[in-house]
Order: sequence, then structure tokens, then C-alpha cells
Amino acid sequence: MRTTTYPPAARDSLVELLHGQPVADPYRWLEDAEDAETVRWSAAQEDLWRATPLPARERLLRRALDLADAGTVTAPVRRDGRSFVLRRLPGQMHPVLYADERVVLDPGALDPSGTTVLDAWDPSPDGGRVTVQLSRGGTEQGTLYVLDVETGDVLGAPIPGCRYSPVAWLSREAFYYVLDGRLRLRRVTGEDVEVCGAPPGRIGLGISADGRWLTVATGTGLGLADLREGEHTAPPLRAVHEAVSAAVGIDGRLYLAVPTPEGMSLEVASPLDPARRKVLLPADPDALLADFTVLPDVLLVVRLRDGVSELTVHRRDSGEALHPVTLPGSGTLGRLSSDGHSAWFTYTDPVTPPQVWQYAENSLTLFEAAPGRIAVPAVETHTLTATSADGTPVRITLLTPPGDGPRPTILHGYGGFGLPLTPVFAADALTWIASGGALAIAHLRGGPGTREQATRARKQNVFDDFLAAAELLVSTGRTSPERLAVWGESNGGLLAGAAITQRPDLFAAAVCAAPLLDMVRYERTGLGPAWTAEYGTASDPGDLASLLAYSPYHHVRPGTRYPATLFATYDGDTRVDPLHARKMCAALQWATGASAPIVLRHEPEVGHAGRSHDRAAGLVADLLAFLAAHTGLEC
Repeated sequence: MRTTTYPPAARDSLVELLHGQPVADPYRWLEDAEDAETVRWSAAQEDLWRATPLPARERLLRRALDLADAGTVTAPVRRDGRSFVLRRLPGQMHPVLYADERVVLDPGALDPSGTTVLDAWDPSPDGGRVTVQLSRGGTEQGTLYVLDVETGDVLGAPIPGCRYSPVAWLSREAFYYVLDGRLRLRRVTGEDVEVCGAPPGRIGLGISADGRWLTVATGTGLGLADLREGEHTAPPLRAVHEAVSAAVGIDGRLYLAVPTPEGMSLEVASPLDPARRKVLLPADPDALLADFTVLPDVLLVVRLRDGVSELTVHRRDSGEALHPVTLPGSGTLGRLSSDGHSAWFTYTDPVTPPQVWQYAENSLTLFEAAPGRIAVPAVETHTLTATSADGTPVRITLLTPPGDGPRPTILHGYGGFGLPLTPVFAADALTWIASGGALAIAHLRGGPGTREQATRARKQNVFDDFLAAAELLVSTGRTSPERLAVWGESNGGLLAGAAITQRPDLFAAAVCAAPLLDMVRYERTGLGPAWTAEYGTASDPGDLASLLAYSPYHHVRPGTRYPATLFATYDGDTRVDPLHARKMCAALQWATGASAPIVLRHEPEVGHAGRSHDRAAGLVADLLAFLAAHTGLEC
């Protein structure tokens, strides 16, 4: 057996007393990325990572690049007859923004290094201008520009400090946007005026097609403004109670998504009197209302049922269901885009790269296929059901190559923030399956409809669900602990950390990417302050007890044989600070000794989300090669 010698890391005796509870933090010093000792330790960890044998890496990289050459395409956004779309052709590093096949913005041409990312874009009502938000080095701290679509010229002064700011165009000459939690109005070549503030959290903006009604949605409320009243720089925002999102349709009605005990209902009212409303679509307790759009005679509705998208047609006036739309398969629909006459959406599933479909005149047709032609490996789909510790059923989607028998298997999950894991085309998943491995996706509490069962003191439910899925895969002979790996990113990285500290015997290897791991101090850095509704806060004694009960960093025990673990962090990550992975890596290396490799891969000039095509493939190859080496996958 190959033994590993880890870089030395001083283990301090620091213990804090929090609400009467002693909390040890021996690697607090690794929180400071600029400290000389942290720099030395990190450089030594990078040397260790680069020396890690990954015999399958180059084969996996070739497969990942080939599969990613399917490219990407988005549903068109129509503005006054002009069509905007994002498209990445085979070999391109980033998607390119087009307007009627004219290149508006190519991030790869703008920055050949590949580190500039187009985070968001919004065309003006006449299609002559478009806002684009560009960030560099993965920071997601974008700068907003207004471009002339015909010339590509930048109009007015750029707006720095935008992070996926919503944009609502008032006219060709002005738009609303959000900066530092403040709603602002920008005149393209003139003044920039603050309209109002909003509670902390993500803000959504919408404006009706006729430019009259502005909707402002936050995590704590919904406001509606009649822009014909008062000045545009100070529109009177009326509170719309109970609803969490709203839109004014082409028919002039206000459509409201309203949470109920049974799920999300869709209600309608006059924008002049939002309180007098009627239920158009009652909540479906077994499906999540995901999207809708209003067409001249009908209402198109997207729901998620058992993690799979469905599309139905309803009468616009009454909401009466007319018929379902037969989709290309059991997959995932992207957001609906409409010009008031037709609707477009992307469709994808595990073996289908994103393609665009059009619904018009009661007919569904393929509008645009994926730009690239690739050879997709054969995949079999199985549905399993595990039973969690409290008796809750846990659905598992298992993707395998054809044939039976135990296989090296990756178990993936997320379980938080109300987000689902839906069936999509993913080059990393198909690369693993094409190499002979299996991928199991655990649909955990914390997703749509079950978020309240998996927050704060109930977070352990997520980990119990995940471990139940792992145990079922083993007990049914699909895999074995020597062949089972866990893969988690961000909140899923927390899941991976909890899994290997609570049941280290159940896994051979783990990938823990951009993870949250020190749950006592998570809210001090990155976007942590915005996540207290999900996890709780260490400033509250009850929440602290819940956090300490599962915080992976605080549950590392000496003498335990932990799975081979690869931590992946990114220099530009402004959501989850890499300090979590540094501290956890040091703790595991101390606890497990040389019994299994614990390594840290840190990547510069990229962040939590978007990156260039080649950098994404390189990351996939590294992570999969590590898991292959420790689960016995022979590529």
C-alpha cells in the first residue's frame, strides 16, 4: 500500500466557550489565506495533490471533452421581432450571445484567457440594446454594461459591483436594476437614481409587456407599482400579501404564485386590486409549480413531479386543464420564454443535450438541436426507494451502463434551499458511466416541497436520507463499500462531509467541492450571512447545538479510517470560502494518518459557478480520476 506523508499543520489548543458550550477549533489559523503559515501549508498541499497518481485522468479528460462538445443553446428571448440566444459551439470556451445570428458578445474573444464570464443579460423592449453582466476570475462580482446591439458600443458608464442583478427595462432609454440591496433606475446615457431599499436577500424584478406594472419580489414580500402613477424614480410600491412571485400577463391580469399547505397555487387578480383574487390552479400536493406563461388562448404550466418536468395546457380564463403536452422524454424543461404568441423552452435528460422546443397553435416542434453531434453512451435508468431513519421514503435514480452486477458507484445529492436534482445532460456523469461506473442520485429532503423538513434543527434528516440511500445500494448488491464514492458540491459538499464523518465505513472515496464544513463559523464569510434560514446561526443557543450535532469539522475523530477524500476549492469563490476545505483537510490528515489519501486541489482564476469549457473538463477529469483510483474503476 502506498503511504502518504502530509505537510505538517500545527494543531492549536484553541477552545471557545459559546453559550456555555466548549468548542474546539484547532485549525483556526488556516482561515487566514494570506498568513505566511497558511501560504506555506497550501503550497505544500498543492505539491501533494500534483504528485497524486491519477492513471485514468487523460482517458477521462478525452471523454469529458468529447461529450461536452455537444455544446449548449438557450431558448430565444424575443424583443420586437429580434431574437436573442446564447449558444456555445463545439470547441468554444464560453457561450456566445447572439441577436438574430449577429454576435453581440463573445466572452472568449473579449478575454482569450477564458476567465471572463457572462453572468447575465437582458435585452431592451425594442431589441436595440442589451445589458450584460461580466465577471472575472470566477468572483461573480459583475460589472453591468449597456451595449448597442447593432454596433456593440458600450452606452453610458459601466456599473460595477453587480451580482446577478435583475434588470427590468422601462423603455429603450432606462431600466431598473438592483445594487447592494437597493432598487435603482438607470437612464442609459444619464442619471442613476435610487428608488428604494429592500430587505436582505435575493431580489426579483419584473415588468409587464406594456411597461405599466413593475413587480419587486424579495424573500420577505412582494411589491407592485403602477408606473403611470407618480415619478418613475419613486413609484409607489404596494405590498401584495401572501404571494411569493407575480407577473402581469399579456391579458392584463396579475398572476400570483401563492404558497398553501398543499403546495403552490396560481391565483389571478386585477393589478388594480391584488387582494381580490381567485384560484386559477389549485396546489398539487404531489407536484411543484415550476413555471407558466400566458398565450392568447391558453395557459402553459410546467410542474415538477418526482423530479421530472411535465407540461400541461389550460384554459386561460378558468384554469381548466385541457391536455398534457407529450415531451421528448422524462427530463427537465428550462424556463419558458414567450413573445405572446408562441413559447419556447429547453429540454434535456441524462442522454439528451439541451435542445430548444417551440409550442405554438397546439403543436410542439423541435426548434433547435444541440449545436454539436456526439456519440452518447448507452445508459440504463433504474428507480430505487430507500427508507430513511424516521421511515421516510427516499427515491434514488440510478444510471448505469447496460448489464447487471456491482459497479464502482458515485452517490450524489444536495438536499437544501428547496432546490431539486432533476435529470439533465451532464458530461461528468456520462464520462463516468461510459467508463463503466454507475451514478446514483439521491432525492433528499430539503428540495421542493420538503425544505421545511430539512432546515436548522431538522438538517440531520438530509444526512439520514443520504446514508439510507448508500445502505440500499450496498444491501441490494448494486455496489459495495469498497466501490462506493460520495460526490457533493457547495451545500452538497456539506452533505459529503457529514456522510464521511458519520459513516466513514460506508464509503471508499469522496469528492467534496466548494464545501461548507465548519458550521459554527460558516456565516462569517462568503454568502454565509444569507443562509441562516437554512442552517441557523451560532449566535442562537438552540441553533448552535443543532449545528454542532453535525458540523463535519467538529466530528473528525483521531484513529478513524476515513475514505480517500479530495477537496476542491476555487480562488475566486465568493460564495463559500475555501477556508472550510483547508481546515477540514488538515483535520482529516491528522486523524486518519496515512491510511487513505486526503488531498486538496485549489484552482486559481475560477469561482463557485461559471468557468470555461476546457477548465470545466479538466476539473471533471481530475475529480473522476481520483474516484476511479479509489473505487476500482478500470477506465
